[in-house]
Amino acid sequence: MTKQELLEKIDVLLLDLDGTVYLDETPIGDAKNTLERLRERGKQLIFLTNNSSKTEEEYRRKLVRIGLWGAGDLVYTSGMATVSYLKKKHAGKKVYLVGTEAVRAEFAQAGILLDEADPDLCVLAYDVELTFEKIRRLNFFLKVGKPFIATHPDDVCPTKDVPMPDVGSFLALFKRSSGRDPDLVIGKPFPPMGEELSALTGVPRGRMCMIGDRMHTDVRFAANCGMKSVLVLSGETTRETMKNFPDKPDLVLESINDIL
Repeated sequence: MTKQELLEKIDVLLLDLDGTVYLDETPIGDAKNTLERLRERGKQLIFLTNNSSKTEEEYRRKLVRIGLWGAGDLVYTSGMATVSYLKKKHAGKKVYLVGTEAVRAEFAQAGILLDEADPDLCVLAYDVELTFEKIRRLNFFLKVGKPFIATHPDDVCPTKDVPMPDVGSFLALFKRSSGRDPDLVIGKPFPPMGEELSALTGVPRGRMCMIGDRMHTDVRFAANCGMKSVLVLSGETTRETMKNFPDKPDLVLESINDIL
């Protein structure tokens, strides 16, 4: 796929966040201008993240603060995709949710029934407020056979200093303590998030493009969902390390700014 084909044949651009449009609090190069020019070309921009420790509102405020938000943009997290999935597939079911208080409130406001005593199923999000009591309770529900959903599979979350344990690391803990793997993982690189995005936008996945800096989440996600993919080298992946993965991105760019 050439850059021209991308601009002509793609309606929705799914944008990973850290390493793709910004690094911590700093936009990557002239990302502000690049995103505005893409909007002017009629592209729908969806900021897409696996990180389910924050709400849609928290991400939107950050994007506004650093100048990357524009009219018509959307934020979509693995937590939001999980809410959508639960409402479609488990309507009215009680959920034990391991997540931050803000994310728990987001689930509740969306109509998910939260229950800590006798849930019908369990959901593990990226809980940066994790306590032993939450671990103990989830482990109990897993041991007695409650259905188990994880918002996403990332082992670590990038930070300024060293990567911090993410949901994938928590899953390893619960595998050892309960013997259980999740029955379903929603976020990248798995298809459920792509299915929810198709329903949200009404756009065929063949006219969507995932733009990100990770081969094993972003590029694999596009391959699993029948989308196009652009790998940017402004974050985790280099031209050397991309050779270690089976998937091939449709386009490789130094940064998102090279699209135009």
